[in-house]
Amino acid sequence: MNTLTRADLAEAINHKLGLSRADSLTMVESILDNISDALAEGENVKISGFGTFLLRDKSERVGRNPKTGVEVPITPRRVLTFRASQMLKDRVSGD
Repeated sequence: MNTLTRADLAEAINHKLGLSRADSLTMVESILDNISDALAEGENVKISGFGTFLLRDKSERVGRNPKTGVEVPITPRRVLTFRASQMLKDRVSGD
């Protein structure tokens, strides 16, 4: 299975839009930086037709070590989730 990288995205922009490789990479970096900054500031990010990056605050809870069965507290934390749009789900499933 292949992995799509930043360089692959920049190459695709280079081919489709005719921008230089450097400009294409700068564009990819700028988009990813904007998304990262918004998430770091506590904002959800919605990309229409693609999906939504959601931040969730999880409260403290009790977990269990599966090997020993000992209960341990799990500290509260913020987690990042991704919910794909219906358009993306349809495209991935081949509908």
